[in-house]
Amino acid sequence: MSSTYGKIFKISTFGESHGLGIGVILEGCPAGLVFEEAFVQAELDRRKPGQSRITTQRRESDTVQILSGIFEGKTTGTPIAMVIPNEDQRSKDYSHIAKQFRPSHADFTYQTKYGTRDYRGGGRSSARETAARVAAGAVAKMLLKTIGVEVQAYVSQVGKMRLTKPYQSLDLSLTETNAVRCPDPEMAQQMFDYIDDVRKKGDSIGGIINCVLTGVPVGWGEPVFDKLHAELGKAMLSINAVKGFEYGSGFEGVELYGSEHNDAFYTDEEGKVRTRTNHSGGIQGGISNGEDIFFRVAFKPVATIMQDQESIDQDGESILVQGKGRHDPCVLPRAVPIVEAMAALVLADFYLRDKVVRI
Repeated sequence: MSSTYGKIFKISTFGESHGLGIGVILEGCPAGLVFEEAFVQAELDRRKPGQSRITTQRRESDTVQILSGIFEGKTTGTPIAMVIPNEDQRSKDYSHIAKQFRPSHADFTYQTKYGTRDYRGGGRSSARETAARVAAGAVAKMLLKTIGVEVQAYVSQVGKMRLTKPYQSLDLSLTETNAVRCPDPEMAQQMFDYIDDVRKKGDSIGGIINCVLTGVPVGWGEPVFDKLHAELGKAMLSINAVKGFEYGSGFEGVELYGSEHNDAFYTDEEGKVRTRTNHSGGIQGGISNGEDIFFRVAFKPVATIMQDQESIDQDGESILVQGKGRHDPCVLPRAVPIVEAMAALVLADFYLRDKVVRI
């Protein structure tokens, strides 16, 4: 089972949803980086459960414990180990599905591949694992901030309810002012009410998160297999419940002629090479071109719903799976910091890889 990501700025996560805790070991972070533990905690607080009535009511403080790699407020260049204890496990909520295969879950595939599985909240396949990624992503953000690179994600769609405004016309500072994490207050309220209504029906709904990466210089990314957008896509598709990734013009670009889609170059007043449009999404030939990088990530409806569903058990017998436990009716609000974390981890790795190449 692969639990490691990155080539230089490398993370390895561990732990299960209902084990003692989850954590991450981060290698490759340069020495001397000012380490803000409060920032790591703030990022985890954005992801933690129980934030509002439209998120799971599992109560976890997600208090991070720094075990190594930090001395006198700075990174030492050695592995940074961080642990987040589990505090509110209710394994009994899952005893009824110990031998059942829940629809659209990893139960069947894990059982078949490994011959065993941790049915308590999905074990390793649970989205709780992403808290470890957010902790590591916070360190990546600290590193990127030193060179002026920022990562900003927001909810742009819930079900058929879609925010059509381009990110350039939005005040992204408003993203954290509401429970949905949509920068348009009016749309955010409508999305909240919709998700709450879905919750009351015992159902779930999916949606889309947009992400914008600013300040990325020209040259990050590698030709052929390690293209920047390919790694971003891999990182996003590794997140639980993600079903799609597109960057730049994405699928809508197929409707344009090449004459409309091509991004013409020009030199601005400061002598910097720019493009007049950005259908490429800030990446050309798999390498950043200096423009904003933007992409969209599609999340499916949460598989666990508070309704009975037809399925089978490990013996192949037909059963009725009962919806129990504490689950998000929509993962989008809590997934925003996860998308940001994975994007930051990709960028931090390519930043260090580019430094090695240029040396």
